Amino acid sequence: MKITDAVRSLKGVGDKTEKSLNKLGIFTIEDLIEFYPRGYQSYEAPVYLSDAVPEKRQAIIGYLHRGLVRIPGGRVEKTSGTLIEDGRRLQLLWYRMPYLKKQIISGKNYIFYGTVKTKNGQWTMEQPEVYEPEAYEKLQSTVQPVYSLTEGLHQKTLSKLIRQVFDEDPLFEEYLPEDLREELKLSEYNYAVQNIHFPENREALGQARRRLGFDEFFLFALAIQRMKHFRERSENRHRAASLTWAGAFIKGLSYTLTGAQMRAWEDISRDFSGDHAMNRLLQGDVGSGKTVLAQLALLTGVQAGYQGCLMAPTEVLARQHYESFVRDFEKFREDTGINIRCGLLIGSMKAGEKRRIYAAAASHEIDILIGTHALIQEGLTFENLGLVITDEQHRFGVNQREWLSGKGRTPHILVMSATPIPRTLAIVLYGDLDISVIDEFPARRKPIKNCVVDTGYRPAAYRFIEKQVREGHQVYIICPMVEESEMMDLENVIDYTDRLKNILPPHICVEYLHGKMNGARKDAIMERFRDNEIQVLVSTTVIEVGINVPNATVMMVENAERFGLAQLHQLRGRVGRGEAQSYCIFVQSGKSDRSKERLEILVHSNDGFYIAGEDLKLRGPGDMFGLRQSGLMDFHIADLYQDGDLLQMAGDCAKKFKNELPENLERRMNRYMLMAGKDIVL
Repeated sequence: MKITDAVRSLKGVGDKTEKSLNKLGIFTIEDLIEFYPRGYQSYEAPVYLSDAVPEKRQAIIGYLHRGLVRIPGGRVEKTSGTLIEDGRRLQLLWYRMPYLKKQIISGKNYIFYGTVKTKNGQWTMEQPEVYEPEAYEKLQSTVQPVYSLTEGLHQKTLSKLIRQVFDEDPLFEEYLPEDLREELKLSEYNYAVQNIHFPENREALGQARRRLGFDEFFLFALAIQRMKHFRERSENRHRAASLTWAGAFIKGLSYTLTGAQMRAWEDISRDFSGDHAMNRLLQGDVGSGKTVLAQLALLTGVQAGYQGCLMAPTEVLARQHYESFVRDFEKFREDTGINIRCGLLIGSMKAGEKRRIYAAAASHEIDILIGTHALIQEGLTFENLGLVITDEQHRFGVNQREWLSGKGRTPHILVMSATPIPRTLAIVLYGDLDISVIDEFPARRKPIKNCVVDTGYRPAAYRFIEKQVREGHQVYIICPMVEESEMMDLENVIDYTDRLKNILPPHICVEYLHGKMNGARKDAIMERFRDNEIQVLVSTTVIEVGINVPNATVMMVENAERFGLAQLHQLRGRVGRGEAQSYCIFVQSGKSDRSKERLEILVHSNDGFYIAGEDLKLRGPGDMFGLRQSGLMDFHIADLYQDGDLLQMAGDCAKKFKNELPENLERRMNRYMLMAGKDIVL
């Protein structure tokens, strides 16, 4: 068996299974091996129902006095049974599993594994795994993988296929020299991939995770190093020595730039006149004032005679940038007589509008073009593109800024990110970029006031929301779900909106927004909210990036413990964008002290960099089951904050491979870069 063989070559893979595997991006044996578990399950000693703990995943031993029954009605077929012990009752509930009625016999001991939930005084366990005591005893000494699945695949099917691969001799050729592995205390590669899927024990899983996490960072660093080598050879073809237009623009602002903004602008100015093309990361927390620096850079480029473009991750954000640029440059024209021609290019435009923009960019009738991914389409060309800016860089793939920069002859590159990454880590992650950090907030903005409350606070929160709307302000309410789920008891935007419409006065317009809506409908809702036609917007995290409403002063996040701190901080950045006092209410639905401790970090600080560091301290470096909890970087195994030391080590190691790479390492890096084009986001 070869790693390049099609997955169809495995025993038990027919048409149906092959199609399901393909949906997961699994086409070859190598794809299958690199489809790592999303988590792990460990099995503790079973307890009796009288010792069970609510809201905890656990194994409960007992027997049913009566057989399972089918619950009629509903969209999904349900099968139920009841475990009774010393007056305590636990309802067991399964979905789409009617065959269990024949398999689970009343009067016989079983172990039911799942999470005990309480609702209206009743204990329930949904979709519990069922084991006979002897079989469960064997599981107790193991750590079992849990994979992300698609329709037509089961955990056992995927595990069986992967085990079949490991029955063969070692598949992969080790590409790290043995002395280097010993120095870094890294396990052999084949040992690592086998134990990431089927760990011998927790220690073996930790070793596997460390090796594969290192590999991801190492290959990433090599790829960045190669990109940097290419960029370093690029001479500055678009010099911009004169900053008089930028100076006039700064004088015309209604506010004073912060010291951090001015230091960043000095960095950018030096790049414009240096020997090499600018390749800079502008990193600043939410609301720190990156956009005005983008305006200054684009204005300077136009003064030097070339064009610039800015790429945003969403159509609404692109439109907002376009409208604010047009407004600000119109005031600039009134003050100076200098006309800056801006254009907008987004995917939802009609073909005729796009052709008009293409022609204007090609003939230099547009100085600054603002858009979304539509900017990297093949049909777009520029007469003289000298500056490329990407906003919210962490939303774009590694190769996308290279594709966009290919529209010009080695243009200057400026990427902006609000992702709170400690500087030492950013140096590795953005190794091909110089870094400027904006670590001050504009004085005109008041710090957001935050609080963590339980669900009993909702009536008071609704009264506060009504008061804010009466004063002319607007409100976001964030829910983790789009619609009701029989599997999870979480707030959803559809039912929440209906409920809120009955609670708030009828003159307050309440609407919902979620990612499953089509683009036109989402944009229409966002624009109505921006124009204050909607006062309360109930939304999923789709608003995390892409909407700027200075009039919004309240954000209320339901089931706040379900979100990562970095994501909550990004969401919170949607308020506090005007001069009015803003507020953020984190509603915790569970009673976990640990969750409350995490959320309290947000109460004590509005600094994203501090929050990221405190989150790391709280979670600790040794949580080997938290494979991708931060969610900021789409690595499969490694975690940006949890594995900061590993990232630094990988970056240092990559520097040792500056010359031609060994053939097997070259292959691994090329495969990584191919996958990174669509998977790894910065």
